[in-house]
Amino acid sequence: MNIQLEKMKQKQECERRKRVAEEKHKEWVQKKREEERRERERKLSKEMAEKATKELEKMQLQEKAELKYKEWLKKKRAEEAEKKKKEKEKEKEREAELQEKKARSEKIFKEWLHNARNKPRPVLNGYGFPRGKSTGLYFYTYVVT
Repeated sequence: MNIQLEKMKQKQECERRKRVAEEKHKEWVQKKREEERRERERKLSKEMAEKATKELEKMQLQEKAELKYKEWLKKKRAEEAEKKKKEKEKEKEREAELQEKKARSEKIFKEWLHNARNKPRPVLNGYGFPRGKSTGLYFYTYVVT
């Protein structure tokens, strides 16, 4: 009976060890799964943080680009306005010069017209002679023998 009791104790001890081993195995598996889950969550949160950072950088870059574009556009429009202003000034100068030239030429024409009336007129009956008189024409004749 002692042997049976001994076998029974051994059997119980074996079952107890088996249960303890199974429990330890279950705990280990559960721990491992929990660790893997945490690792996945950590990776996911890291990816999300990186993605958010990239999006933020992209938005900042886009805002910076828009700001630079607006400054460039403003500068370009100011340059165009300055260019148009200079062109208008040149056009006004040209017109003023043209008006001045026209006024000067009219003045000169009027002076010429006024002076032309007061000038002595040439004699009409001149027939090519100075003051209408003959001053002596000399004809040379050669006699050939």
